[in-house]
Amino acid sequence: MAQTPTAFSLNEAINFATQQNINVKNTHLDALSAEARIKELKGLALPQVNVNGTVTYNAIIQKFIFPAGGFGAPADSTGGGGDKDAVTAIPFGVKLQGNVAATVNQLIFDASYKIGLKAAATYRELAQKNITASKINVAEQVAKAYYGVLVSEERIKLLDLNISRVDTLLRETRSMNGQGFVEKIDVDRLEVQLNNLKTERQNVKNLVDLSYNLLKFQMGLPINSPIQLTDKIESYSQKDLDQAAASDAAFDYGQRIEFSTLQTQVTLADLDYQNIGKQYYPRLTASGTYGHNNGRNNFTDFWTTQWFNSAAISLNLNIPVFDGFQKKYAAQQRKITVDKARQSGELLKNSIDLQIKQATVTLSNNLQTLQNQKRNMDLAQEVVRVTRIKYKEGVGSNIEVLNAETSSREAQTNYFAALLDYMITKVDLDKALGKLYTGQ
Repeated sequence: MAQTPTAFSLNEAINFATQQNINVKNTHLDALSAEARIKELKGLALPQVNVNGTVTYNAIIQKFIFPAGGFGAPADSTGGGGDKDAVTAIPFGVKLQGNVAATVNQLIFDASYKIGLKAAATYRELAQKNITASKINVAEQVAKAYYGVLVSEERIKLLDLNISRVDTLLRETRSMNGQGFVEKIDVDRLEVQLNNLKTERQNVKNLVDLSYNLLKFQMGLPINSPIQLTDKIESYSQKDLDQAAASDAAFDYGQRIEFSTLQTQVTLADLDYQNIGKQYYPRLTASGTYGHNNGRNNFTDFWTTQWFNSAAISLNLNIPVFDGFQKKYAAQQRKITVDKARQSGELLKNSIDLQIKQATVTLSNNLQTLQNQKRNMDLAQEVVRVTRIKYKEGVGSNIEVLNAETSSREAQTNYFAALLDYMITKVDLDKALGKLYTGQ
């Protein structure tokens, strides 16, 4: 059973793509990963609790060596002429030893940690901007693919009209040939023309199918899902030139996601630089330990006798004094990174200015070309109409009709090529101005 096609306007196709495109979904996953990284960093300020337990079985208990007469006896006081080097080995320890302890560590002060929290918030902002950047790229690809389908479909409509017109002329010419008014070669020429038109239409139909598949791919739709486009190619007038010229007005670079993202990266680099300086500050932590231990020679006694508890609380202060100038040179590297990022911002501004200027000029040129090609197409259609009338009235030749039809097809091809160029350049200008996609 055939599926009902889903209708999409251009805006609906873009909105759908920004939700379903795999690249956009991946940037959403990156944002979730960034959130997890932020929470991981915040966890450093929470109490760190560890519980450790150990049971040791001393298979052979270590022995401590003592002089046979004790520690206070002279080396030769063994009595009765005994061996003055005699010693006594006494086992020191028990067969089973065990301890269980819980340790709590708490960060009290760390200047670099506060910088880390600021960086975490900036990192979240960067992740969201990456999502927006991926949506803009998807919107660009979807818009261009959408326009490609519309232009190709309009081309098919005109080809169908051409085929119908030539087919009618062919039937009329056959009839005239049967009556002896025209030669058979005139019929053959028209039949060749009709076959060429049908072949061209099939080629364009294949291009339309391919354009639909490309559009569905950019939208994140399965290739076999049927869709229907509701937008139509609009007529273009002088207002388009006025709109193109208006792009020379003051431009806010913050409208471009690339520039906004770079500014966030500069902020991150600056925080990284500040973090090095904070590492010169003392670091204060506290820890507490509470545990139990026991030791016995008998396995049963080890578990049934009393375990002895212990507890300790400590305050740890770490004051960095000298690190061989490591932080100094690390700070220099971070500072260079910040300077490079800021210079990249100036380069990006110049690049954006150039993109806007190029897109504006190209759009203006393409619109003029489109208007000229539209007029050429209309003129070629009029030539076809006049030559057909002359041919029917016997004052024109079949060759003139065929030449007029060929010129008309060339004019149509040039018109649709100019139309697609215009639509694509319009997308490029909208992107350069930061207006292509403003959704969230």
